[in-house]
Amino acid sequence: MTAEPPAMRIVLIEDNLGDARLMREMFRESLNFAYQLTQQGSMAKALRFLAGNPVDVILLDLGLPDAGGIEAVRMARAAAPNVPLVVMTGRDDDALAAQALHAGAQDYLIKGQLDLRAMLRAIRYAIERKSMEDTLFLEKERAQVTLNSIADAVISTNTSGAITFVNHAAGRLIGLSAGQSIGRPLREVLRIRDADGAETAIKPRPAASKPDPKLDATANSMLIRDDGQAIPIGYNVSSIQDRGGKTTGEVIVFRDVSLTRAITQQMTHSAQHDFLTGLPNRMLLNDRITQAIALEARNLRNVAMLCLDLDGFKHVNDSLGHPIGDKLLQSVARRLEGCVRGSDTVSRQGGDEFVVLLSEVAHAEDVAITAKRLLEAVAHTHLIEEHELHITTSIGISIYPDDGTEAETLLKNADTAMYQAKEGGRQTYRFFEPAMNLRAVERQSIEESLRRALERGEFALHYQPKIDLLTGAITSAEALLRWTHPVRGPVPPVDFIAIAENCGLIAPIGQWVLREACRQAQCWAAAGLPLVTMAVNISGKEFQNDNFVDDVFAILKETGLDPRSLELELTESVLMKSAASTQATLRALRDQGIRLAIDDFGTGYSSLSYLTTFPIDTLKIDQSFVRQISLIPAETTIVTAVIGIARNLNLRVVAEGVETAEELEFLQTKECDEAQGYYFSRPIPPGQFAHLLHNGVTVQ
Repeated sequence: MTAEPPAMRIVLIEDNLGDARLMREMFRESLNFAYQLTQQGSMAKALRFLAGNPVDVILLDLGLPDAGGIEAVRMARAAAPNVPLVVMTGRDDDALAAQALHAGAQDYLIKGQLDLRAMLRAIRYAIERKSMEDTLFLEKERAQVTLNSIADAVISTNTSGAITFVNHAAGRLIGLSAGQSIGRPLREVLRIRDADGAETAIKPRPAASKPDPKLDATANSMLIRDDGQAIPIGYNVSSIQDRGGKTTGEVIVFRDVSLTRAITQQMTHSAQHDFLTGLPNRMLLNDRITQAIALEARNLRNVAMLCLDLDGFKHVNDSLGHPIGDKLLQSVARRLEGCVRGSDTVSRQGGDEFVVLLSEVAHAEDVAITAKRLLEAVAHTHLIEEHELHITTSIGISIYPDDGTEAETLLKNADTAMYQAKEGGRQTYRFFEPAMNLRAVERQSIEESLRRALERGEFALHYQPKIDLLTGAITSAEALLRWTHPVRGPVPPVDFIAIAENCGLIAPIGQWVLREACRQAQCWAAAGLPLVTMAVNISGKEFQNDNFVDDVFAILKETGLDPRSLELELTESVLMKSAASTQATLRALRDQGIRLAIDDFGTGYSSLSYLTTFPIDTLKIDQSFVRQISLIPAETTIVTAVIGIARNLNLRVVAEGVETAEELEFLQTKECDEAQGYYFSRPIPPGQFAHLLHNGVTVQ
């Protein structure tokens, strides 16, 4: 049921009882909405009533015994400044009406001409006008409270252009008092310089000219004061017309816009520049690229675009916090600016991405020289507070017109080349090549297919055994992800693992791998096959997830696998991201019996101190070091050293990528605990691995 609207609260301030009674009868007989009419016979009584009672409309007689005319309007407005006010008088006086409206009334009624329709219209219009006034006031306050901090200056002239009025604000601005200005020609007093620097004047229009209520001021106008000082102003000119529409003069309203222009310039600067570094942002960069292309197209010169992405910046942010990261970005910005000419542009695109625009490029070799200079500048130690930070960058380069003829294409191609630089080892630069676009399209296609691969069941796990080099027994199975695309067929892990990490899919894929590996290990155990440890690789993004430990325990509970039968393999780089939180995570896992191994040992941070701090069970020697055993027999120091370190720290050591009898013999001689590789078995499906568990692996 719809609630009835509240009654309109009307206050009638009227001392004439006959007029008040007539008003009541008019309302009672004809109004079709709920109302509450209260009469007050004097201004004093009305003021007391208004002080304690909310009202919706005030009807005010201008002939009260204790307050009359405009004074009554002012008193009512002061008592209820936010209430619509309609004034009533027995005189048809335009001047009084204008004064009343100027003093704050919303409408004006003549008692002798009053009827219900006029009264209702006046009340409705008063409420609407007051609402509009309040809305306009709020909008105006929000927009102008900062900009309009001084009163407008006003000068009026007659038809001959002589000054007839000057207010105080105008006198202060022009440097002349009203007495020094009135009667003089306008152009002698209001001297204005236009945008071109030429002195001009506001000329009065002929009396016969068509009325023009407003003329826009010339942009960048400057007022030349009497003392010669120049002040930026904004102004407009309006015609003064008599009741017959004839122009009798003009009013010039002007103001000092020094603050306004400064704020406008600052807003313009902020809209075009990065707030953190002060460098041009994407919008301003695009504009400068377009200008550079237009200029160099005429001069038959080249324009080069360099896209830079910082390597390792996220680690700084995660480990030291965003304030340090912000200061590092500012330091990088200053370094980049110091490497280019004044005619070039360094822009920050957001995050840790920068773009350098080189104009007037004669040869590609010049761009390469600049790129090397940028690489060196960024790589030099950054002293941020008490930290000595080291960071590198990868650079992709595109050149106009060979790699694109518009800003968007050049940026896209430079960005593509930058990703190639990252994949090529980082801290390097790459020039764009058309083939890169094909790789980018291929990468995008793989990413799109990856997003559907899990739900379509396209993933599978193969397993590779780890062999005890003393007994020849299978000690563990490493789960390795395989993807069979419905069209492409088998996709090598090297072609999709990095893409999955970059696009955020590695976490759900990793959870699937862990769950499937644990389920398979439990199936083998239930089938009575020899118990082995299931080894699963964990990516950095998985490990850094706040719910990682809980997710691992949940999967173990779901599959029923004994935690002591699970081994998690992590790289050095993952472990060293945040040592404090890493230690807590590893300890929580180890306390439940889960084994922990460092994969690809020696290829990451190569810091040995953490081996005595973290609860590690196993070191895995990277296959690149194992390969040296047969390829470069003299370069076996690292393998020997890792085995020695593991033995001294009471850790097991596993050699990866064993492919030859020579490598196996060397590892056995050095008393390496375990090994895995093609020499023993390739990664194989679970059914074949079960057969391997049943029959064992022969070690020559």
